[in-house]
Amino acid sequence: MDVSFDYDGTVAVVTGASGALGGAIARAFHESGASVAAADVVEPDDEDDFFDADRVRFYEGDFTDEDDVARVVDAVISDFGRIDHLANIAGTWRGGTPIDETDAETFDFLFGVNLKTMFLASKHAIPHLRETGGAIVSVSARSSLGGGEGDGIYRASKAGVRLLTETIAEENLGVVRANAVMPSVIDTPMNREMMPDADFGAWVAPEEIARTVLVLCSDATSVTSGAAVPVYGEA
Repeated sequence: MDVSFDYDGTVAVVTGASGALGGAIARAFHESGASVAAADVVEPDDEDDFFDADRVRFYEGDFTDEDDVARVVDAVISDFGRIDHLANIAGTWRGGTPIDETDAETFDFLFGVNLKTMFLASKHAIPHLRETGGAIVSVSARSSLGGGEGDGIYRASKAGVRLLTETIAEENLGVVRANAVMPSVIDTPMNREMMPDADFGAWVAPEEIARTVLVLCSDATSVTSGAAVPVYGEA
């Protein structure tokens, strides 16, 4: 069954838009008719000129810095007049060492990129999302459901995303919906390079996760808020 979305007249803010998953989600919103405010700390590798397309604007900003987040959100409102959807996609993975061998800089880095960006983007977007009855979708992780060897800080930061999602949903009942998606290994060029002997066919493509994000922002899930939705397929 083919599924289509009509986001004409709406505005989607996508953080981490220069990455594989963020880029796929930005493109999915655009293909469905939304205007896209794409944000990242680094400029995108825009081989297909997507970020120069009609209804797309790129905003460079460090979403671990509250002043930068406020500046970007204010610019989005100035440019587009509204925010209907926030996709908190900015994030990264670090691991490989047990807790007693992990430096504090790694802790600060992962909680900054994975959790603080989600907190700050949500904090500054929520007042505008309340005006439009909008939705937030953030990226947690399957591994956040339990402890594990070697990447405990990453897991903890992604568990924080789930808990903040639940909190935002509770605080905005009936006004703004907030949900999270939980991928495992995403089929990206970086992950293929890191794990060249893995079964790529079991991984989930960014475009597949993007469709789930669009579903969670749509009226099809109007009674769904505070959920953590698996998007890991067979991975």
